[in-house]
Amino acid sequence: MWVPPALRLAGALFLADMAVLAALARLGLKLAQLGLVAAWLEAGLRFPALAMAGWLLAPGRPQGATALLCLAPASFLALRTCLALPGAPPALLATASPGWLVLAYGASGLALLTWQALGHGAPADAGTPEAKATLRRLLALTWPQWPYLCGAFIFLTLAMIGETLVPYYTGRVIDILSNGFSADSFTTAIWLMCLASVGSSLFAGCRGGFFSFIMSRLNFRTCDQLFSHLVRQELAFFQQVKTGGSDLTSRLATDVPVMNRVVPANANIFLRNLVKALGLYGFMMGLSWRLTLLTLLELPLAIAARKLYDVRHQALLQAILEARACAEAVVQEAVSSIETVQGFGAEEEEARRYERALDETRRLKDRRDLERALFLLFRRMLQVTMQALMLYCGRQQIHEGVLTTGSLVSFLLYQGNVSHHVQALVYMYGDLQSNVGAACKVFEYLDREPAVGTAGTQAPGALRGHVAFRNVSFAYPARPKELVLQDVSFELRPGEVMALVGLNGSGKSTCVGLLERFYEPQAGEVLLDGVPLREYDHKYLHRQVALVGQEPVLFSGSIRDNIAYGLEGCGEQDVRAAARAAGALDFISALDKGFDTDVGEKGGQLSAGQKQRVAIARALIRCPSVLILDEATSALDGDSELALQQSVLRGGARTVLLIAHRPWMVESADRIVVLERGAVVEMGTHAELLARGGPYSHLVQSKRHER
Repeated sequence: MWVPPALRLAGALFLADMAVLAALARLGLKLAQLGLVAAWLEAGLRFPALAMAGWLLAPGRPQGATALLCLAPASFLALRTCLALPGAPPALLATASPGWLVLAYGASGLALLTWQALGHGAPADAGTPEAKATLRRLLALTWPQWPYLCGAFIFLTLAMIGETLVPYYTGRVIDILSNGFSADSFTTAIWLMCLASVGSSLFAGCRGGFFSFIMSRLNFRTCDQLFSHLVRQELAFFQQVKTGGSDLTSRLATDVPVMNRVVPANANIFLRNLVKALGLYGFMMGLSWRLTLLTLLELPLAIAARKLYDVRHQALLQAILEARACAEAVVQEAVSSIETVQGFGAEEEEARRYERALDETRRLKDRRDLERALFLLFRRMLQVTMQALMLYCGRQQIHEGVLTTGSLVSFLLYQGNVSHHVQALVYMYGDLQSNVGAACKVFEYLDREPAVGTAGTQAPGALRGHVAFRNVSFAYPARPKELVLQDVSFELRPGEVMALVGLNGSGKSTCVGLLERFYEPQAGEVLLDGVPLREYDHKYLHRQVALVGQEPVLFSGSIRDNIAYGLEGCGEQDVRAAARAAGALDFISALDKGFDTDVGEKGGQLSAGQKQRVAIARALIRCPSVLILDEATSALDGDSELALQQSVLRGGARTVLLIAHRPWMVESADRIVVLERGAVVEMGTHAELLARGGPYSHLVQSKRHER
C-alpha cells in the first residue's frame, strides 16, 4: 500500500523517538541532576537515532524535522531559564507527561509549516543569474546619482536616530513622574523629546525629497534613452509589437518608473527599516535583553503570515485586473459596434454580458477583502498576544527591580515599531523581485539591435538618382516563408519618371519600403548610384530619397513645422517655395494664420487633399534626388493633379517612382514596370505594353471597365 512520504517520515520519527525516550527514561534521575545541561544532552542523544530512522524509512526526505524535534525542547527550556518565568518545567522530555511530548511535536510541526511558507512565498526567479545581472545594471544606471544618494543616506540616519529617541524620552518622562516630580529633569526630557520628534520629521522629509529627486532624474534619463532607441528600430519591429497604447507605451509609462524604483525606493525602504530595526533592537537590548529574546518569537509567525498573504493577494490582484479588462472589453466592443447592437435589438444581451463581467469582478474583490480582513485579524491577535506576554514578563522584572515602569513603556513602543519594520523588509523583497521583472523588459528593448543597421557613412555631395533593383527577393519577418518579391530586377534612370503598376498584393509597396530602407532584402541588393543603400548615412539617404504616401501623417503643430519636419535651418523662403511647388501655397495663404495654422492631431484640421499637398511640400523641401509618390495624388482634384504633374513629375533632374491607379497618370510616365505576384512580368512604355497585349493591357482594360 502506498503511503505519502510526509506521513511515512512522521511515523518513522515518532516510532524511533518513542524507543529513544523509553531508554532515556531509565536514566532520568541521573540526568535531571545536571539541570539545563541535561536537556541539551538529551537532544544530542535523540538526534542520531531519529536521523538514522528517517534516512532508513523515508530516504530523500528533508531532515529538518529531526533537528526541530531534538532542539525545540532544549531551546524552550533555555529560553524559560533566561526569562526567569514562574513554574517548574520538566528537566527532560523523557520523564515529562505526554502533554509535553504533544507540545514538542506541535511546535515542531508549526515551525516546519512556517519554514515551508517562507520558501513558498519567495519568487521563483529570486537569485537567478538574470535577476542578479539586471540588479547590477540598475546599480550602474543609478551610480551617477551617488552624491544625492549619499545625502539621502545621511538624512536617513539622522531621522532614524530621532525616531528611536522619542520612545526613550517618553519612558524617561514617565519615570520622572513616577519617582517624584523634578521640574528641571521633566523640562529637559520634554524638550529633548520634542527636539527629537521635530528633527526626525525634518530629516525624514529631506530623505524622502532626495529619493524622489533621484527617481525623477532616473525616469527622465531612462525614458529618453528608451524612446531614442525605439525610434531607431526597423519598421518590422513596430509591426510585430503593440504600439497603440499597449506594449511600447506601457514600457515608457509604467515599466520605466517601476524599474527606477528598484535602487532608490527599495534602498530607501531597505535601509530605513533595517537601520531602524537594528537600532530599535539595540535600545530594546539595553532596556531588557530578556524581553528582547521574547519578541523574537513573534517574527517567524508574522513573516510567514505576511508572505502567505502576499502570494494570495498578488494572485487575486492579477485575477481582478483580468476580470476588469474583460468588462472593459465588453464595453468597448458594444460601443464601437453600437449600430450592429441596436440593429439586432441586442441591447439587453449586451447589458447582461456586462453584468456578468462586473459580477465576476465583484466576487474577486469580495474574496480579496475577506482575506485581507482575516490577515489583519491574525496579525492583530498575534500582536495582542505578544504584548500580553511581555506585560506579564515585564511585571515580573519590575518586581525584581531590573526594569522600571517607564522602561517597560519604552520597550512596548519599540516592540510595536520593530515588528512593522521587519514586515516591511519582507514585503520589500517581494516588491524588489517584481520590479526587477519590469526592468528586464525595459533592458530587453534597450539591448535590441535594429535588424536594419544605420552605420553607413557615405554622403556624396551630389547624386544622379540612379536606382537599381538587382535580383531582389524579400519576405516579411512575420511571414518569413512567404516571398513577396521574387528575383525582382529593374532600374530607374536619372531624371526618369517610372510607374510601378500591378494588382493589390503584387509587391509595389514592398519595393517602396525596400527603397526607403525600411527593410533589408533576403537576397539581392538595392543600389543608389551603384552603391548599396546600407552604405549611405541614414539622415543623408532619407533626405535624398523622399516618400509621399497615400495617407500621409501630419504631426500636431503648424503647417510650417510640418513642411520643415526633420530639417534644421529651413528659411521662410524655402518653406514657401516647397509649398508653391506642391500646389499648397494658395490654400495656405487663404487661412487666417497662414503657415502658422495648427493642423491638429494627425492633421485633422485639414482636408485630405490639403494634407497630401502639405506632405508633398514636406518631401520637396528636401530637394530629393529620388521622389516616391505612393498613391500620393489619390485625394487631389483634377486641377491639383495636373499642376502636380507639371511641377513635380516633370521636374527635370529628379528621378520619380510613381505608384498610381489613375490611368492617365501612369500613361504620362517615361517607363512602366508591371509586377505580378512579386515578380516583374513586363517593362516598357505605355504604347509598347499596350501593343503587346499582355498583363498591362489586361490591367488597363479592367480599369476602363471599372470606370
